[in-house]
Amino acid sequence: MLTAGQILTQYRLNNLQKNIQFIRYASLQRHQSQQLISKALQLRDASQLNDFRTHHRELKQIFDGLESSYSQSSSGRINEWDITIENSPKVRAMFDGLRPIYTQLARSTRTILSFQTPEAVQSPIADLAMQQLLQNQNPFLGQVDAIVRQYNAEIREKIVFQEWIEFAFYILTLAVVLYIGLKLFRPAIRQLNQTIDQLIAAENTTAETNRKLVRLNRSLHEARQRLFQATKQQHQQEINDQKLRSSLLIAGQEEERKRLSRELHDGLGQMMTAIKLQVEGLETHLNRVTSADDPVATKRIRALKDLIAQTISETRSISNDLMPSVLSDFGIIPALKMLAETALDNQAKTNNPAPDIRFETNLPSGRLDRHVEISLYRITQEAVTNAIRHGKPTQITIELIERENYLHLVVADNGSGFYVQRLQEPHGPSQGIHNMQERTKLLNGRFVIRSTPGKGTKLFVSIPYQVHFSAYEQDTTNAR
Repeated sequence: MLTAGQILTQYRLNNLQKNIQFIRYASLQRHQSQQLISKALQLRDASQLNDFRTHHRELKQIFDGLESSYSQSSSGRINEWDITIENSPKVRAMFDGLRPIYTQLARSTRTILSFQTPEAVQSPIADLAMQQLLQNQNPFLGQVDAIVRQYNAEIREKIVFQEWIEFAFYILTLAVVLYIGLKLFRPAIRQLNQTIDQLIAAENTTAETNRKLVRLNRSLHEARQRLFQATKQQHQQEINDQKLRSSLLIAGQEEERKRLSRELHDGLGQMMTAIKLQVEGLETHLNRVTSADDPVATKRIRALKDLIAQTISETRSISNDLMPSVLSDFGIIPALKMLAETALDNQAKTNNPAPDIRFETNLPSGRLDRHVEISLYRITQEAVTNAIRHGKPTQITIELIERENYLHLVVADNGSGFYVQRLQEPHGPSQGIHNMQERTKLLNGRFVIRSTPGKGTKLFVSIPYQVHFSAYEQDTTNAR
C-alpha cells in the first residue's frame, strides 16, 4: 500500500512539475511580444543599412521564437523539453480567443519583415503595419496573462487535490500501522525484551571475562617486559664483557709492545751499539798495527759499520713504532707530531716521493686519558701507514679537534682512493681497518671511511670525551 501510494504521489508530482514548466514556457510569449514591439520600433528608426540589417535579423529571430512558443503552448506540447500536457477546455477556449489577435500580430510582423531597406520601412504600408502591431500588443498581453492565470488556478486545484490524497494515504497508513502494531508487534516486543535480557546477561558475563583477560594480559605484558629487560641486560652484559675482553686484550698487546720496545731499546739496541764500538776499536787497531793500507779490509769494515748503524736505526724505529716514548711521556699531541715526522723519514729512506703531512689541532698541551691517547695514536698510525702504502698521496692532513664534548679525529689524503663497498664484501675489511674499528668501538665512538677512486680517502673517528682544560689554543704544525 505504501509503495502504491508513493508511486501515485510521484506520478502526480511529476505531472505538476510538467505543468509548472509549461506555465513558464507559456508566459515566455509575453516577454517575446514585448521584445517584438521594441525591435520593430528600432528597425523603423534605423537609418544606416548595417543597423537596419542587424535589427531586421534580430526581429526575425524574436518572431520565430514567438511563433514556436504560441504554436507549442496552444497544442500542449513543448518539443525541446519533451513535455506534453492536456489543456483544459477553458484553456483551449482562451487560446481560440487569442488566435485572431495573434494572427493580426503575426501578419503585421511579416509585413514589416518584408521590407529590406531603411527607406522601404518608412512607407505608408509599413506605418500601417506598425500601428496594427502596436494596437494588438496590449490585447495579446492581456490574453496571455489570462491564460497564465488560468494555468496557475488549475495548478493550485491540482495541488490541493494532491494534498487531500496524501492526507488520505497518511490516515490509511497510520491505521494499518496501528493494526499491525497491535496484532504483530506486541508478541515481537515481548520476545525482543526477553532477548535483550539475555543479551544483557551475556554482556555481563563477557565483561567479567574481559576483565580477567585484561588482568592476564597485563600480567603477560609485565612478564614480557621483565624478560625483555633481563634479555637486554644480559645482552648488554655480554657486550660489556666482550668490550672488557677486547680492552684487556688490547691493553695486553700494548703492554707487550711496550715490553718489546724496551727490550729492543735497552737490550738489542745497546748490544748493537756495543758491537759498533767494538768494530770501530778493531778498525783503529788494524790501522795502527798494519803498516800497509789494506783497501779490502777497510772496505769490509766500513760496510760492517754501515750495516750496524742501519741495524741500530731500524731497531730504534721498530722500538718507537711499538711504543713511542713521547706518547707515554708527553701525550697525544707531541706523539702525533712525531708520527708525521717519522712517516716522512721512513718514506725518504725508500727513495719515494714524500707526501706533505700536516697536523692540526685545537687542543692545548696537556694529557688525555691513557687509553684514549693510545687508541687515537694507533688509529692515526694505521691510517697514515695505509695511506702512504696504498694511496701514494702527495698530501696527508691529520686533524684532532675537540667540539661539543667530542674528540674528532680526521685523517684525509689525496691519494688513489678505493671503493668503500669492498669493505662490505664477504672477506670484509683488512685487519688494519678492523683494528681501527674495534678500538673506536671500545671507546663508544663512531668510525666512518669515505673514499672515491682517484679522489682520495677520508677517515672520521668521533669519540665522546670531555676535555678538562680551561682554554683551548690553536696549534697547527707543518710536519714536512
